[in-house]
Amino acid sequence: MNTPSELKYTKDHEWIKIEGNVATIGITDFAQGELGDIVYVDVDTVDDDLEGGAVFGSVEAVKTVSDLFLPIAGKVIEFNSELEDQPELLNTDPYGNGWIIKLELAEGADHSELLSAEEYQAILG
Repeated sequence: MNTPSELKYTKDHEWIKIEGNVATIGITDFAQGELGDIVYVDVDTVDDDLEGGAVFGSVEAVKTVSDLFLPIAGKVIEFNSELEDQPELLNTDPYGNGWIIKLELAEGADHSELLSAEEYQAILG
């Protein structure tokens, strides 16, 4: 399983890459594998200020729908529009072209719940 060491992770199987005050967020390789073939990504929170842990969208796979949880507080500033026509990017390239949103971090946003690659792998067993 692919778990890039330069990213941070959540117990809910999202990854986050923080660059300055903007974070890119997606789902992990483990999550896409568990979901199976992803057929739709729904994010209707662009321009919304959300708390860490809030639902920012959902992913629909052939057999299930799963909520997406924000790893850290901030304002959703962009949705990956490529996912509208190619939701399968979450399966084929979860850490690259399959990113889901970009987030402007809230001032003083709490990073303490974010996991390193090693910590994330440990909770997966």
